[in-house]
Amino acid sequence: MNDNKSILLKLKDWKAIFNNQFIVRNIPFFLFCSALGVLYIYNGHYADKLIKKISVSEKSVKELQYEYKSVQSEVIFRSKATELIKAVEPLGLKELKEKPILLEEK
Repeated sequence: MNDNKSILLKLKDWKAIFNNQFIVRNIPFFLFCSALGVLYIYNGHYADKLIKKISVSEKSVKELQYEYKSVQSEVIFRSKATELIKAVEPLGLKELKEKPILLEEK
């Protein structure tokens, strides 16, 4: 019987704490907590978007790196002497077989 009274008193104490006046006094705190919750959710969504943008940018950078390496290797290949000779042959230019003549001023 004594236990029931103590339980009832404890319940009445909780009811006394959470009355209408308590809730009205703490509305600014509840609004602040709600604003923090909204900011927390927004921050999570913003982070997800940012991660997606970063991954797209990383893919783009990798593709550009591959393209750069292939173009660079092609340029190096075409700049070899034998490839240059083949490229200018249709223009009528030929490789010198003898030493160039040195002209002197009199």
